[in-house]
Order: sequence, then structure tokens, then C-alpha cells
Amino acid sequence: MVSTLRNPLVLAMEWATLDQLSGGRTIFGPCMGNPEVGVRREYKALGLPFKDRATVFEEGLAVLRTLWTEGKVDFHGTYYDYDEVSFHSGTEMAPLGPLQQPPPMWIVSNPRLVDDAHDERMVQIMRRACRRIIEYGDGWMTCCRAQHPEELTEQIGYLDEAARELERDFSDYEVVYQVTMNIGDSEEEARTAFDSYISQYYRELSQAMDLSNWGPVGAPEQIVEWLREFADRGVTHFICRFGDLDQFTQVERFAHEVLPAFQTTTAR
Repeated sequence: MVSTLRNPLVLAMEWATLDQLSGGRTIFGPCMGNPEVGVRREYKALGLPFKDRATVFEEGLAVLRTLWTEGKVDFHGTYYDYDEVSFHSGTEMAPLGPLQQPPPMWIVSNPRLVDDAHDERMVQIMRRACRRIIEYGDGWMTCCRAQHPEELTEQIGYLDEAARELERDFSDYEVVYQVTMNIGDSEEEARTAFDSYISQYYRELSQAMDLSNWGPVGAPEQIVEWLREFADRGVTHFICRFGDLDQFTQVERFAHEVLPAFQTTTAR
């Protein structure tokens, strides 16, 4: 969710309601949006500064976490300014809030460190992102680095560094990868189906980046190998999507041809 496009007070109550309705099963995955034209237009339409979206993002996260843990917030930032705003005004039968206090926050961060982007500016962006994740979140969610597992390892190093600086234990945090895959009888078959799906689903993004970084494609054993590689590097949860117009067949193949490899390992 691009949380920066939503008022944090309204969003806090909406998500608290969802958490109550679901019996405390929500996981909040906020991001500040990527630089594509569509996202920039949304910021402009709402009168928000796209160039300073990181500050808007962090202030919103601070407000959300405080409301979800304390039931009220007193916050004075650049973009949000609240005096003792509470979930309980006195007219309700009881204080309002989420069932989980707080609902887990898996904060999104996807900076690239490959090729010409591997410079000091990108490192500073990553350090700030990691500090944000440790300070406000319960985990890091990422994607789109499927061909560069070394980037995952590098950012985990910065996260661990940020945790030490903030006197937190990084082992308490989740590392989450949202992976878009395609399971086929061959890599060529899977790649063709994957590219067709993504180019229709994300028209602009698919032209701006290498689709091979979205996730693995190929035979079931190739998918298993990829998942093991990233799990060995520290991923604790995979959010699995399927890049194919035939979603049902992909889910069936994943259940019958990929998952058993991990179930067998677990059983041993």
C-alpha cells in the first residue's frame, strides 16, 4: 500500500477496523510509491511533495505506530501536526483500536545497488530506508531483485547495522520477499507466459525495468532452487504471486510440484 497517499489518522482507523474484523490477522505492508508517472500524478493530485515523499512516509508511519500502540498521538512534524489525537473521544462505548497492538508492519524498500546505481547516494538511500524499517516496523518487505541475491544480503547487513544503532535485536524482524514467478515445462515456455502477463499488468514498469528481476521462471526444480537460495540468505517469508493469465494452473502446479520439496525438508 502506498500509505503516503492516505491521511494517517483515517488510515489508522481503517486498518484497525480491518484488524478487528479479521480477528487480528492483518499484516500492514506500507510503501511510499515508485517513481513511475502514475504515482507522480497521484502525489500531485493530492498536493503532496513527491521529491520529499520519504519524509511524508516516515511521519505517517510514526503516527500509525503510535496510535496503534498507545491509542493516541501527539505529533509535530513537517507534514503532520497533531495535539493529543485519540482513538477514544468519549462518545464511544470503549477505546477503539486494532486487535493487534500494533498490527505487524512489513515496510517496503527496493533500492537497487547494481550497475551504475551502486554509488554513495544509493547507499545513503538504503541506510535511511533500513533505519526507517527498524525504527517503525516489524519487518522488511522487498521484491524485484531476483537476479541479484547479493543485494538482499547487502541490505540485510545495513538493517543489522541500523538495529545495533537503535539498540534493537534484528533477529526480531522478518525479511519478506514478494516474488512473482511462472512455473512451466521449460524456462522458455515460462518466460514467454510471464512476459506476456507482466507487460499487460504493469505496462509502464515493464518497459522501464528488466522483468527477469521480478522472480524465477522455469521448471518446478528451478523455482525450488531459487526459493532455497533466497531463504538461505535470510528471507523468512515469501509472498508468492504468479505471472500468468492462467492463475489456477499456476497455483495447482505450485501446490503439487514446488511446495512438496519444502514439506519434505521440514519433515526431515
